[in-house]
Amino acid sequence: MIKIEIPNPDIVITKSRQVGEKVEAPLSSIYGFTDYNKIPRDKGGIILFFNANDDLLFVGKARKLRPRVKRHFEDTVSPIKEHRDEVYKIAVLVVEEPMDREIYETFIINTLHAKYNIEKVFYK
Repeated sequence: MIKIEIPNPDIVITKSRQVGEKVEAPLSSIYGFTDYNKIPRDKGGIILFFNANDDLLFVGKARKLRPRVKRHFEDTVSPIKEHRDEVYKIAVLVVEEPMDREIYETFIINTLHAKYNIEKVFYK
């Protein structure tokens, strides 16, 4: 049997302000997040979206992390488009190998029971 452990997040950003409030940061405040610059631009990995109660909402993977995280809040086709206001914390795991990203994503979805991932669910 293969033993898989979920790695600790490399970066965690949390919602710092309410939507619509002025922010000091020159970066945009998309849904209350202003620390996108902490997320690596050209690295691949896993993205975990949590609510204020630390419940896992959605897990995704990306070849380029920062643009993908931003796209989840801007796209009209994002799986979390109806639930963007619920997101309170974003955790990022840097995983460069594509096959490892796929394995970790599926494992995390099924171990932590991500609420809005419906395509890779085996625990039903």
